[in-house]
Amino acid sequence: MHSAMEMLKATEAAVVSRVSLRDVNRVIDERILPDTLVSLDNGRHVVAAACSLITFYFESAKRLTSEERLFAIRSAEPRLRRWDRTATAEMLKADWTVRDEFLTIDLRPFFERSIERLARLDAARELVISSADILGGTPIIGGTRIPVHDIAAAMAAGVPEDEILEDYPSLTRDKLALALLYAEANPLRGRPRPLLSGLPKGSRKLSEHRVPRRRAG
Repeated sequence: MHSAMEMLKATEAAVVSRVSLRDVNRVIDERILPDTLVSLDNGRHVVAAACSLITFYFESAKRLTSEERLFAIRSAEPRLRRWDRTATAEMLKADWTVRDEFLTIDLRPFFERSIERLARLDAARELVISSADILGGTPIIGGTRIPVHDIAAAMAAGVPEDEILEDYPSLTRDKLALALLYAEANPLRGRPRPLLSGLPKGSRKLSEHRVPRRRAG
């Protein structure tokens, strides 16, 4: 059923939906999203268009009851199940209003924002390349040898954006934003790999805290 649909990994769905990975897992585990919009084959995946419903569910929590939000999601599901990239323009023109007696909900803003975020994820995917011939397959920003996750680590360590751009003249603010988006959508698994130079270029050690190893009892 999902073969013709674009599926996103849970981490990618979190980025497009602007929620945490925990929230994405919640909508899957609690079956907030209909089964037709979720796949558990070879990992957790969500239909790309369904990210609009994930955003809607959490952003409208203060105004709508759980039952009202679930009603809207199930009402929109048939339309999203038929969505594909080639029909985006037509889908944006469609009526995204959901009505139930005295309740009227417009899902269009959530769908539009998901489409915009999905386009940014596409741009991030195009920017980042991975080749066994370059740094052993480490994801890097195309046209450079700058590891994407090193840039993300530097930002997480508190290195100012301007300083990173100064250290890497080939980067622009948009490329930096896309690199961070890619790293967020594709986090490193397991323990962080050691950096050859210790810290990412341009980063500074803000503090250091050593935890003593607990001896086996």
